[in-house]
Amino acid sequence: MVTSTKKDISQPAVAKLEVIDFKQPLKINATERAAGFAMRDNKFYQKRVHFIGIGGSGMCGLAQMLAHMGAVVSGSDRGESPATKKLEKMGVAISYQQTVASFPHDAQCVVHSAAVKDDHPELSQARHAGVKIFKYAQMLGEIMRLKHGIAIAGTHGKSTTTSMVAYILLRAGIDPSYIIGASSRQLGGSAYGGSGEYFIAEACEFDRSFLNLHPSLAAVTNVEPDHLDYYHDIYEITEAFGQFMSQVDSDGVVVTNADNPWCRQAAAKAHARVETYGLAGTPIWLATDIKSENGRLSYDVSYMGHRVARLALRIPGRHNIGNSLVAAAIARHCHVPWDVIASSIEAFTGADRRSELLGKLHGITILDDYAHHPTEIRTTLAGLREFYRPQRLICVFQPHQHSRTRSLLEEFSLGFSDADMVIVPDIYMARDTEADIKAVSAQNLVDRIVANGRYGRYIPAFPEVVAALELELKAGDLVVSMGAGPVWEITHELVRRL
Repeated sequence: MVTSTKKDISQPAVAKLEVIDFKQPLKINATERAAGFAMRDNKFYQKRVHFIGIGGSGMCGLAQMLAHMGAVVSGSDRGESPATKKLEKMGVAISYQQTVASFPHDAQCVVHSAAVKDDHPELSQARHAGVKIFKYAQMLGEIMRLKHGIAIAGTHGKSTTTSMVAYILLRAGIDPSYIIGASSRQLGGSAYGGSGEYFIAEACEFDRSFLNLHPSLAAVTNVEPDHLDYYHDIYEITEAFGQFMSQVDSDGVVVTNADNPWCRQAAAKAHARVETYGLAGTPIWLATDIKSENGRLSYDVSYMGHRVARLALRIPGRHNIGNSLVAAAIARHCHVPWDVIASSIEAFTGADRRSELLGKLHGITILDDYAHHPTEIRTTLAGLREFYRPQRLICVFQPHQHSRTRSLLEEFSLGFSDADMVIVPDIYMARDTEADIKAVSAQNLVDRIVANGRYGRYIPAFPEVVAALELELKAGDLVVSMGAGPVWEITHELVRRL
């Protein structure tokens, strides 16, 4: 692990810029890419690509995309899931045995998820057969080389912003390819292989996987402490984001958060043009005259001091002003007209598990959200309260990882100021060590929530949480499940029972 050093983060790293003429295309790797982007013009067309762990959130999307690009896709996983069933309907052959015998003899390359161990039977067989092996993130980078890459990174907001960019470009008739860490009903899933020149990807910082990408356009929505089971500290995290920005095409653009000091520090590494965005001060892209009517937000967009559009949001939360501003900036660099951008953002209903409305039953509003970091929890709850104006807001939060809970325990405990009641089941374990598990519990978090003046309750198991909610809920309540684990099962079961 790289040892990081503290650096001055007080000053923005952005030089004075000239106004871009959006009628002129950016000069992005023009000599390095073929002129055509037809389905047959890619090296995976009619190639047998086998996925080990094909049901994973990113893997299933990548498999869909390669299938759309004309590859012959197969895969394996430990069991059936909605993702694998969808792939099978597309004609993808999937084995649930994961043995040497389940490895296809005619495979020409193999893709495996980070969760697959080195001694996995199929992976061992692929090595024995001399088949080219890619990690998920490596294959993502290989596909991006075929197109003009757009990569959206950041501690929070990646999935929503990436989905929004894809939706705008689809409505503009550009037919982009995309792969997103969350599904979207408006996009028909989480991945698609289009015939257009752009490939939009959600870029994850864990395991430095985003360093496999060399995009033409990129955005970094924010940089905060997270994945501290992998990174040593915020300085090492910032260093990784800086390297990511440095890999953006020198003729391209990086859009980043003017209000985040770590973004400013990372942006100093960029060779591309850097454009800042924000809700105050003098960023390149500025949201002004923000209004809220019945929770619906709208705002003016200024580019380098000149008002250029007014945008309105259907999705709740002031944090989505920033996400939509990034999406608008990226779309303009793809030459999408403002009227298409505005109508698309107003029509965008969000990604799955991002303040997803599951139902309104007997006066009770039930939602599900992926928030699993203190900042996400705080901003999402504030947005839900402003948008829905419930009599009571009840949050069921399942912490994701003991290591994350331990590292950010106080920050988590302060994130529920907009909740009237917080119910915490047992922590979801992922990559946790025995020391992590012993160091912190869900009860510890509840104790800190109560100490900070909120009502908290520890209920270990999901069935018990559902039963407690059935007794507790009444008309005027809003209940939201939060977490990166399977906490959504609680609110889905609640909808079924109500």
